Amino acid sequence: MGMKHTFSSMGRGLAAILLMIMVCSLVLSLLLRFTGLTESSLKWVTIGLSFLSLFIGGFISGKKGQSKGWLLGGGTSLLFSFLVFLIQYLGYQSTFNSSQYMYHALFLVLAMIGGIMGVNLSSHKQSYK
Repeated sequence: MGMKHTFSSMGRGLAAILLMIMVCSLVLSLLLRFTGLTESSLKWVTIGLSFLSLFIGGFISGKKGQSKGWLLGGGTSLLFSFLVFLIQYLGYQSTFNSSQYMYHALFLVLAMIGGIMGVNLSSHKQSYK
């Protein structure tokens, strides 16, 4: 697997993650605006949706790459974490705190598992010699 194919697969996974997070953010913001829900009542839903998004992003990158799913999923998660760090550091002048490190470590594990599952469930045919 070449570097171009690797980064293309991770890019597709990252794009899927960002798309899912934007759609979930829109839906949750509409729920907050037009219902009596509060931010604190949606905390666990938000965390669950972000975990699911990273898992699916890892799955997509593994499925597109068709080999080394743990590497593709992990790379996709690291790209996402780096993007979040850049936005937080450059936009809000703050770094990660201890709970964010924990969340991003779980993102890494879930995306790696998703990448492994994506490779194993991809429809590529491999011949053994």
